[in-house]
Amino acid sequence: QLQASGGGLVQAGGSLRLSCAASGRTFSSYDMGWFRQAPGKEREFVAFITWSDGRTYYADSVAGRFAISRDNAKNTVYLQMNSLKPEDTAVYYCAVQVRGVEGSRNPSQYRGWGQGTQVTVSS
Repeated sequence: QLQASGGGLVQAGGSLRLSCAASGRTFSSYDMGWFRQAPGKEREFVAFITWSDGRTYYADSVAGRFAISRDNAKNTVYLQMNSLKPEDTAVYYCAVQVRGVEGSRNPSQYRGWGQGTQVTVSS
């Protein structure tokens, strides 16, 4: 199971760094994704990173503001979020990709969601 942390309340223009850690097993050989879900909306893709060489993919809405990274030795994936906007407000989740093409944006192709972390951006 994966556990996301690091969320909180921040003003527009501020920054947060989210962490995703695994309990019970390593996920250093898995490609990882960050997703978010706002109230009344479907879960949406945010960012993705490969395990082997750290190739990254981003949703258009966060490209240039967010950065995904990983430390396989620490079994942790990060999401650095800068220039936050009120529309970034959501519960953020991390998950491992288990099928589909690299960088898939389909949440059904991911597993290990765990409990997310709330990010609230005030205007």
